[in-house]
Amino acid sequence: MALGALSPSSLVDQATRRLRDQITSGEWPVGTRLPGETTLAKTLGVGRSTVREAVRALAGAGLVQARQGSGVFVIATEPAEDWPARLRRAGVVHVYEVRTLVEVQAARLAAERRTDADIAALHEALTARRAAAAGDDGAFVDADIALHAAVVAAAHNPVLTDLFAEFVPALRQGLVDLVDLLGLREHDGNPGDDTHAALVRAVERGDAEAACRTLQGELDHTLELLRKTAQTGEGAGAAV
Repeated sequence: MALGALSPSSLVDQATRRLRDQITSGEWPVGTRLPGETTLAKTLGVGRSTVREAVRALAGAGLVQARQGSGVFVIATEPAEDWPARLRRAGVVHVYEVRTLVEVQAARLAAERRTDADIAALHEALTARRAAAAGDDGAFVDADIALHAAVVAAAHNPVLTDLFAEFVPALRQGLVDLVDLLGLREHDGNPGDDTHAALVRAVERGDAEAACRTLQGELDHTLELLRKTAQTGEGAGAAV
């Protein structure tokens, strides 16, 4: 497979794809030492900085590894599965277990770090959750997740915020299915309003222990329902 020069647009992406193709096609098997930066840059018709970024991307995908004083070597012919893909493949119970660990500690930080703007956002999200009680299950779950996201945002930790955002796509459909399967909103369109209001109050007054306790209880209850439905398809009503 000849490398060939690249066109000007998206040079790093193109270089990454071209080099990855060499690896995944078997042209460069495991153990192969990649040509040096200068050689690759000349072959691909790009600068050394572009090659450097492309190799960094390949390393991030688990395909190559730099060895001090020796060069860059192929260590795998298939890219490592990225985090979003692993979450999509994971069972909702497993995702929810990790969500609980992350979000309860986020609630603690939120109670310690919340600002006036955060408090306003929490009350707005709580109001939106109540308004969503008149909508369908998908809209209600979205409003519920938005309130939880506001709590995480109040922790003012960008890593926690990004991590929670990664969980959302994997969680959403599982929660919609849970609400529908167990009929959680048949008699009350806004289940769990009291616990969510208590969570907002705890964060607002800076009570970290109460915020953790309230959220832990709510998430544990939902997690237990998810476990039951995963095992038997049956369960009892509870808050989302």
